[in-house]
Amino acid sequence: MLEALRRVEKRGAIETAHTLRQTAGQVFLYGVQTGRCERSPALDLHGALKPVNVTHMAAILEPFKVGELMRAIAGYSGQPMTKAALALSALLFQRPGNIRQMEWAWVNVDDALLTIPSQDMKRRKHQKVNGRPHLVPLAPQALAYLAELRPLTGHGRYVFPSLRTGERPMSDITINAALRRMGFSQDEMSAHGFRATARTLMIERMPGISADVIEAQLAHGESGPLGMAYDRAEFMEQRRVMMLEWACYLDKLRSGAEVIQFKAA
Repeated sequence: MLEALRRVEKRGAIETAHTLRQTAGQVFLYGVQTGRCERSPALDLHGALKPVNVTHMAAILEPFKVGELMRAIAGYSGQPMTKAALALSALLFQRPGNIRQMEWAWVNVDDALLTIPSQDMKRRKHQKVNGRPHLVPLAPQALAYLAELRPLTGHGRYVFPSLRTGERPMSDITINAALRRMGFSQDEMSAHGFRATARTLMIERMPGISADVIEAQLAHGESGPLGMAYDRAEFMEQRRVMMLEWACYLDKLRSGAEVIQFKAA
């Protein structure tokens, strides 16, 4: 078993090797429980593989710099779809894949709600099949960007279709490329970083917002004892209030309100 895992490890798929060990352990555990084998060899391999190095996505976490980012987005002179994708990345703080693959069928303007199907979420296979859709309340600022986009892309499937063909969504490098064009380096901000930006500023700068509600809105269903509980339609009022407050907070940062940058003495 170790030899098989080493082959995966040698090609650089460290996380996959760890996942395979865990999966094999579950299979052998079933074998023990049903009398097919005496013990699990996976238990003896704990610590035998190289550790998984966690890479944190670059994100701006200072309000003053977030204000600069929002002003840069407002003044973006590239494709209107890219500008809207940047703005909605900040307003909705969903995973980059869910932003660029957003479909018009997910958007309910009357209810001010974005409904991402379970199969399109980052979940395990059985959760994709049996899980609930992820609900994202849309503040007026987000609805305004979608209203501007509808005449451009509303006739097709995707909110952000590929410029080459409307049959595919926007490229996964578009947002990062736009950030570089605006002067934000790869060590400073990334498409995935909008999530960390929102979570950090909400926790540190917006008192009264529950961390469990934030985690649920990030679709971190297993974070905290109430994580999955908050991912239900009956708790949408807390989410609606939070998303509106976040959108208004970003507006204030963009205009420079409530943010004073002092010069060092």
